[in-house]
Amino acid sequence: MRKVIITNLLILAVFGSTCFWSVKKDRLTASVDKILAEQTEGEEEILVLTSSDLVKKNDQNTTKDYIKWVDFTVSKFALAESYEYDRDTYGTDRHISWIDLLAWTAAHTGGKFGDDRTVCKCMEELEMEAEAGKKLEELTEDLEYFPYYREVYETVLGGMVGEYEIEEPDAQGRKVTQKRYGLKAFHPIAKGFPYTDYDDFGASRSYGYRREHLGHDMMGQVGTPVVCVESGYVEALGWNQYGGWRIGIRSFDKKRYYYYAHLRQGFPYQPELKEGSVVLAGDVIGYMGHTGYSTKEDVNNIDQTHLHVGMQLIFDESQKDSDNEIWIDCYQIMGFLYRNQSETARNDETKEWRRIYEMKDPAAEKYERTRDFSMYP
Repeated sequence: MRKVIITNLLILAVFGSTCFWSVKKDRLTASVDKILAEQTEGEEEILVLTSSDLVKKNDQNTTKDYIKWVDFTVSKFALAESYEYDRDTYGTDRHISWIDLLAWTAAHTGGKFGDDRTVCKCMEELEMEAEAGKKLEELTEDLEYFPYYREVYETVLGGMVGEYEIEEPDAQGRKVTQKRYGLKAFHPIAKGFPYTDYDDFGASRSYGYRREHLGHDMMGQVGTPVVCVESGYVEALGWNQYGGWRIGIRSFDKKRYYYYAHLRQGFPYQPELKEGSVVLAGDVIGYMGHTGYSTKEDVNNIDQTHLHVGMQLIFDESQKDSDNEIWIDCYQIMGFLYRNQSETARNDETKEWRRIYEMKDPAAEKYERTRDFSMYP
């Protein structure tokens, strides 16, 4: 009898406990449901924002279809031949831009420009077709790689040829502003200053770490005026342990970044320059030196006085500072630009060199410059 009573009590206890926790569970569930119901509207907003952010993030992480490497091999000869036809036919029905001529040639030669005869033959073929009234779109629709080379050469050379205004001396020696179409980019060494160079792109460098030389060196004298190749704005200015005193200038279309390094100790660049300053092609921006290879500022640790000019291509903004940077061999370009050197004069009081003949570049029209031709940000 006693065992029966104990057994019944245990059954009642278990039943009661089950009922209690069942009620507690229902109440807890109801409470959670109530809290969730009260937060539903806010959570939906959060989810929408998170979803949007994820979409943007996924878009950014999606592999973009842009050019990730360029081996620029266009020769000085090809640059000159295509440019002269572009300039001489501008404004006529048979005009073809030098970029289209180069892309057409590359599409037929696989991007090789080592044989001048082959280059001439390709260009003459397109010129004859244009003179016969053929349209470029029709002539290139079956050239598989023409769009690729067209985009590459537009990125490399797009800001160098076009309309501009520049001062020139008349018969009496007075400055007269003339409208021109042609080469509006300048050689980086001012006219009348000697220099020597050779194609040293890719040569080994060991300071800091072992690496390739991603630029072009021009050997000369300390204080030689360094000239802005293409109009743009100053993106970097100051000391870098590898480049010493250096200036980085980005083109207005943001496709090219010019890097001028190892500038003069003590007086590396024009005093009015700062990050954001606008500079025009042909402006004196700094002075040749041999600073660099030191974590300490204003130190001459480079053995030979020279200007390092680097040219970076940017097809996508992510390439600006990453492992995917594209620096090209600009030796042939610098040789071609020798035909357009900026004439300069020295101010004996300030010791500065300035260009003699001023220029107006349509690409920089929205920017303002002071009367003394210093650059506004």
